[in-house]
Amino acid sequence: MGNRLTKIYTRTGDKGETGMATGERVAKDSAIMHAQGDVDELNSLLGLLACKLDGEIAADVTAIQNDLFDLGGELSCGQPLITQQRIDWLEHRLDQLNEDLPPLKEFILPGGGEAASLCHLARSVCRRAERSLVTASRDVDVHPRLLAYINRLSDLLFVLTRFITREQGEAEVYWRSSRIRGE
Repeated sequence: MGNRLTKIYTRTGDKGETGMATGERVAKDSAIMHAQGDVDELNSLLGLLACKLDGEIAADVTAIQNDLFDLGGELSCGQPLITQQRIDWLEHRLDQLNEDLPPLKEFILPGGGEAASLCHLARSVCRRAERSLVTASRDVDVHPRLLAYINRLSDLLFVLTRFITREQGEAEVYWRSSRIRGE
């Protein structure tokens, strides 16, 4: 970070605008700011998830948090920060984590323990961030690599949820249709 903040409040956003890293001013409720906010929310939620994990999986979550900070930075400054290697890493981890999981025969409901539930929530927020990025891409240049990254991340979070459930000795919660429930 080139210039360290010495004052947290600047008063420059008091009228509903905020500054991008490029110096451009945009409305705080613009599509790009919604996307950045959703990515930030996802990052915060992953921080909470990381508190419930340890070892390699916790390190993976922290690596993803760093990627999301880069993704937000790329949205703000337009400089490429998310590389194809990071997308490849997500795919590689997805394959590794999924390798020993049993095949799915039913839809899974959010649940399966506290950490798994947080991961389900993170996946949902990730999907919202993806929708926000798609919306923002109609107004500003969003590199397709960012859309690929966030899409792969939601897939990884689904598999990570299943992995965490199994690792923590919890049971997956399966959807039962109203037909099966007799309703």
